[in-house]
Amino acid sequence: MSVVVLVGNPRPRSRTYEAAHLVAERLTGAQADHSIDLADLGAALFDPEDQRVAEAIAAVEGADLLIAASPTYKASYTGLLKLFLDRLGSGSLTGTTAVPLLLGAHWRHSLAADLLLKPVLVELGATVPVRGLFLLDSDYTASEELEKWLTSARGQVAATVDAERARVAS
Repeated sequence: MSVVVLVGNPRPRSRTYEAAHLVAERLTGAQADHSIDLADLGAALFDPEDQRVAEAIAAVEGADLLIAASPTYKASYTGLLKLFLDRLGSGSLTGTTAVPLLLGAHWRHSLAADLLLKPVLVELGATVPVRGLFLLDSDYTASEELEKWLTSARGQVAATVDAERARVAS
């Protein structure tokens, strides 16, 4: 299984980055195969010829499981993540199972992963079998919410990845 972590935080190696890798590892029992920190790409995201961006797009489009993560900015995900996702064609994530993950400072933004990020991933063709995950940025490493989410998500995500892989192989 190819696991890709995509992080849309403008700060490199941020808490969002750490949380996304934690979720990937706790969800699958292994480290992510690819890690894309969009802060590293910066202005290159505007260049349609940039090779690093092309490689990041190829990794995301080839993922069996995509963890798409962002901090909560203005009650939504970042423009940096939106800029990257806009580079993907409609349906380009068909066959990919995705998990939307947002970190934020207050629970009042907890629906943003489902209301704002999940529809974009679905529009791109991804299958999103579980509710989006919102974690407080102050306690994501020891979050009870993460533990509860993992209990229900592990089986659903694994089953969906297996079904998508079988469907694509046939």
